[in-house]
Amino acid sequence: MQKPQAILFDLDGVLTDTSEYHYRAWKRLAGEEGIPFTHEENDAHLRGVSRRESLMYILRDRKVTEAQIQEMMDRKNRYYTEMIKGMTPADLVPGGKQLLQSIRDAGIKMAIASASKNCRTVLELLDIINAFDGIADGYSVANTKPAPDLFVYAAGLTRTPTSACLGVEDADAGIEAIKNAGMLALGIGPQERFHRADKVLPDFANSSLQDILNL
Repeated sequence: MQKPQAILFDLDGVLTDTSEYHYRAWKRLAGEEGIPFTHEENDAHLRGVSRRESLMYILRDRKVTEAQIQEMMDRKNRYYTEMIKGMTPADLVPGGKQLLQSIRDAGIKMAIASASKNCRTVLELLDIINAFDGIADGYSVANTKPAPDLFVYAAGLTRTPTSACLGVEDADAGIEAIKNAGMLALGIGPQERFHRADKVLPDFANSSLQDILNL
């Protein structure tokens, strides 16, 4: 892989694993509403999608008002933000700090491209918020993944052409967004999860910049 001018990272499931917190928060909400919800469903349908889309999947055909939708999204977010309060820099993937530093030392720009509206809070808890040239989060664009908007916006924050960027994602919807933005895409997770990733790594733990460039 030619050295990219910028690397754009999703956050949840890539640099830290907050996906379990999201699952537990949705599971609690679903239980309160009397709706069955499994880990398998979470991984297959909720990974990398917006809060509203996630709720719509859980509710299926249940008839609810917009006010009820907002209340349930707010309730899930309260559960999630309570859970992540205990996060520390130790929740960064093993070797993550060193990886980010080596990317910086190589002169490659970095940005976050996360659909999460709690993204900045998590970055602060992990003590890596200052590592990035820009942060694109759930407040940054109207169209969520797989639309390319979030990654295009993140590329703009680094002042880098999209064709010179590498996007890193743990969700197939995110990989679709990266490819729709005209970027190279690195998937983090099992190979079978991704349909359009240029390359896949099982995880980012103890990965080096060379591991990424060797792809």
